[in-house]
Amino acid sequence: MTLGTRSLKACLLGAIAAIGLLAGTAIAKEAAPAKGAKPPLVLATQGNFFVGGHYVQTKNDHQIMIGQMYVEYQIPAHRKHPYPIVMIHGGGQTGEGYYETPDGREGWATWFLRRGYAVYVVDQVDRGRSGYFTEAYGPTRAPNTKAMMQRFSVPQETMEYPQAKLHTQWPGTTGKVGDPVFDQFYAGNVEDMTDLTRLEAMNRAAGDALIDKIGPIILLVHSQSGPIGWTLANDRPDKIKALVAVESSGPPFYNVDEIGAPNWFKYSTKLARPWGPTQTNLSYDPPVNTPADLKPTLQAKADGPDLVQCYLQGAPVHKLPDMAKVPILMVGSAASYHVPYDHCTSEYLTQAGVKHDFIRLPSVGIHGNGHFMMIEKNSDQVAGFIEGWIERHAKK
Repeated sequence: MTLGTRSLKACLLGAIAAIGLLAGTAIAKEAAPAKGAKPPLVLATQGNFFVGGHYVQTKNDHQIMIGQMYVEYQIPAHRKHPYPIVMIHGGGQTGEGYYETPDGREGWATWFLRRGYAVYVVDQVDRGRSGYFTEAYGPTRAPNTKAMMQRFSVPQETMEYPQAKLHTQWPGTTGKVGDPVFDQFYAGNVEDMTDLTRLEAMNRAAGDALIDKIGPIILLVHSQSGPIGWTLANDRPDKIKALVAVESSGPPFYNVDEIGAPNWFKYSTKLARPWGPTQTNLSYDPPVNTPADLKPTLQAKADGPDLVQCYLQGAPVHKLPDMAKVPILMVGSAASYHVPYDHCTSEYLTQAGVKHDFIRLPSVGIHGNGHFMMIEKNSDQVAGFIEGWIERHAKK
């Protein structure tokens, strides 16, 4: 028995309709957000530009530009806050680390963007898309997996400082080479300049130029960029409405080496930050002609167990009146190698007349973090705490 032409046509049309319905359903399912997924980001605009930089002649008599800083920005369609947040990464990093965590969650740049902030993320001078020019910048220091694991991902295994045992928030499984999350983190590490004084000076100049271009701003710095934050607050206090320093490099004057139990720490004999919290000069009152005028003096006794003694100024004490105009939050973790000495930078600022908040995260109920709290499992919780502080202190 065969179908007539009219019946065959009807069957074909029905089949086509059924296929279309199935395809439409599949597309609808694909387009529908997964359960718990965040809504799409809606931007007013985004873009990038460079600030700073100047031309120099190389040994080969080529003209090149150095000192430029790459800046990437996103402006939300529904902006709720008048001041943009500028995020500066730490040593061996680029701005990439603020966009996404190594286990695939949204990073702090996107978190604040969703909260209605315009966000500007830089690649420091000598890093990433800012470029590295060996003939002008000189030799580099390179990251290595052993140091990354000991300091950041699994410090609790080597216990070079007593607080390391409290570290619980690193994402992934093992925190070691071969763990996809660690490998993703390590892939983002880059070489940077060994001349840290020059590095600070060039990022200071570029940072000042950025603030002049887009200010007033909220500034967020981390680790090696912490001293850059102090210099920018010194240079542009009226254009920085709030400064958040996440485990700024320190302590004042000399570096601390972790050597493990039973003595745990020792100070380096090389002067690392001659101007107190920075490598380049600050505007002290009374004026400081040379760093020696600050007379670094070691405390007779540490402030508590498992903490280092602090180097502070000797008499007479020189103040930092410009930096004192900026609302400042210093954020410290529970388990970073910074825990034994970050209080020293806080005490130095207090001695210099700079009022600020120094908050260790456990005191506000946030536990287990190491030095890279912006990529750890509870990074959103830390961002929420920082946002709350900004809302209270960045005056409109």
